[in-house]
Amino acid sequence: MRILFAEDDRDLARAVKALLEHSGYSVDVVHNGRDALEYAEGGGYDGLILDWMMPELSGVQVLEALRERRVASPCLMLTARDAVEDRVRGLDAGADDYLAKPFATTELLARVRALLRRRGDYAPDVLRFGDVELDRGSMALRCGGQEVRLNNKAFQLMEMLAEHPNVVHTIDQIMERVWGWDSEAEINVVWVNISFLRKKLRALGAHVEIRATRGVGYSLEAK
Repeated sequence: MRILFAEDDRDLARAVKALLEHSGYSVDVVHNGRDALEYAEGGGYDGLILDWMMPELSGVQVLEALRERRVASPCLMLTARDAVEDRVRGLDAGADDYLAKPFATTELLARVRALLRRRGDYAPDVLRFGDVELDRGSMALRCGGQEVRLNNKAFQLMEMLAEHPNVVHTIDQIMERVWGWDSEAEINVVWVNISFLRKKLRALGAHVEIRATRGVGYSLEAK
């Protein structure tokens, strides 16, 4: 799942990005409100984490603009402002949740999980297709009583394919969803991770496979 994190404290942004990526999320980070608005409008994010106080536009101003433009991504407001009136204003602007700084990392992750469950399309903790299961909590791929743990990017790629089986995803779509807009990764990282996932599916004896459509992309399909 893709998250946009807008935070002007770069040290905190790096730490939270690492925490979220370790937990299996794809994260884009921006450091001011105007970038947050631009990214959130065009990025198709599953969730937003917005700092209240940012240069150029505040998190509340960003959220108000997004809701006016009918961007419905669920939003967690992350801020040092914890007065009741501030919380009310953030929620009235369209925030789904509110977490005051400083915060425990375990609480942040729990609130992110809860936030993503509020999406219009309910996201189950375990994705199933054919005889294969993908557990979002443990980042494990299972079949026939066996399981393998996936690394962050392989998990995100498998999640994308399993969320929409039998649908061909283009290389550009995969790069944007899994590696993000600002990634310097080369396109061959997609091929490497597809090869890795195919090997894991074969090792598990799965009756599903990742098929290539020449010149288009990849899909998860039953054998």
